[in-house]
Amino acid sequence: MFSKIDRHSDWAPLLLRLFVGFVLIYGTQDNVFNHARMVEFQDFLEANDFPLPMASAYLSVYAQFLAGILLLLGLMTRYAAFVVVVNFIVALWKVHLNLPFDANIAPMAMLVGGLFFFLYGAPKYSLDSLMHNRKQMRHHEGLRVQVGPR
Repeated sequence: MFSKIDRHSDWAPLLLRLFVGFVLIYGTQDNVFNHARMVEFQDFLEANDFPLPMASAYLSVYAQFLAGILLLLGLMTRYAAFVVVVNFIVALWKVHLNLPFDANIAPMAMLVGGLFFFLYGAPKYSLDSLMHNRKQMRHHEGLRVQVGPR
């Protein structure tokens, strides 16, 4: 019944990766490009008892922004996803723990998206896949040269 859809299943991780990457970039770009917004985030972190609030603000914002770019590209996907996982575990633990469920949906979605790509990687349609395939081709070409008659 779903055989025609199964042919396109490789698009699902791509769409999810693009969505998570876009949300991370969109959610942090105002802090990256507007220092006043970064100061607001620092004040928010200070109010939530984060250590070194300005350093924590820069670390969180730039980690999410760069991870978003890497996820969009499918480059160093598992590393970027690990950063997302750590960032959102801290956010949920330090800020969202006592909030109602509906206030936690967005950070939980980013955590789950990060976990997915940390565990799954970026298959087809990613720079990771492209680089892996080229490395495999070079490896196989090297084996053919070595295996030939002596």
